[in-house]
Amino acid sequence: MNTSNATPYGTLPPASPVAARKPISLPRLQDMRERGEKISMLTAYDATFAAVADAAGVDCILVGDSLGMVCQGLPSTVGVSLETMRYHVESVVRGVQRVQGTTWIIGDLPFGSYHESREQALRSATVLMQAGAHMVKLEGGGWTTETVRFLVERGIPVCAHLGLTPQTVHALGGYRVQGRGDSAAKLRQDALALQDAGAAMLVLEMVPAALSAELTEALPRCHTIGIGAGKGTAGQVLVMHDMLGINLGKNPKFVRNFMTGQSSVLDAMGAYVRAVKDGSFPDNTLHAW
Repeated sequence: MNTSNATPYGTLPPASPVAARKPISLPRLQDMRERGEKISMLTAYDATFAAVADAAGVDCILVGDSLGMVCQGLPSTVGVSLETMRYHVESVVRGVQRVQGTTWIIGDLPFGSYHESREQALRSATVLMQAGAHMVKLEGGGWTTETVRFLVERGIPVCAHLGLTPQTVHALGGYRVQGRGDSAAKLRQDALALQDAGAAMLVLEMVPAALSAELTEALPRCHTIGIGAGKGTAGQVLVMHDMLGINLGKNPKFVRNFMTGQSSVLDAMGAYVRAVKDGSFPDNTLHAW
C-alpha cells in the first residue's frame, strides 16, 4: 500500500486525508460517526476514476446504477442489469487496489434484482460481493425491511436508500423532494425499521434538511448519507460526473462543481473530501431538481 502523498495521478498536499489512512470498514465507519467525522462518498464506475477517488481520500465509493444514465446514456436507472453492475464493481475494485486500497466499495442492486424474493436478493447480492463489493445497496422501505434482515443475517452488509428512489421515480411522480408533510411519518417509520433490520447505512435523497438531521440523531447504528438532504447527515454522496461538472444534463441545484478553481480531477475530489469533512458542503438549503 502506498503511504506517501505521491500517486500516479499527482501529488496530494500535506494535509491530505490519504496519508497513512486505515482501510475503511464497518467498525471504522462507526468510530468516525462517534467522533463526529463526516463520511465522504462519491460514485465511480471504472478503474481509473476509482483509483483517483481512493488516492484523494474518498471514504466510500458507490458503484451506482446511475451508471445507466452517465455511462450508458439511458433515460433512467431502470434498464441497468445485474451483469452490468457486476462488471463495473469488478472494474472499480481493480482501480482501488492499484492505489491505497482503503476505500469502502458499495455495489447497487439494480431494478428487478431483489424485488421477487429474499432469495433472489441473496443471489444478486452474492454476485456483487463476489465481484469485490464490501456492501450492497437497495432502494425503498417497508417491503425491503425483511430483505435487509435476510441479507444481514447472512453476513452481507446493506446500505438502504429512502426519499427520492430513482428506480421508482415514475411511481413518485418525478424527481421531487420526498418526506414533506404527512409522508414524513412514513419515512421515519421506514428508516427506524431498516436500522432495526441491520442496515448499516442509509442514503437519504432529496429529503428536507430538518427531517434528515432528525433521522440522523434517531439512527445511531445506521449512518445517514445525504444527497440533496442538507448538512445534518453523517455523510454526503454525489454522482461523480455531477461534482466534476461533466454530466450530460442539468446539474441539480444542490450540487457544487468542485472542478472550479482546481487543476486536476484529483484536486477536485480532494476538495470535495475536505468540504464534506469540514462541513462547508453542503449548505443547509434544500433545492428541488
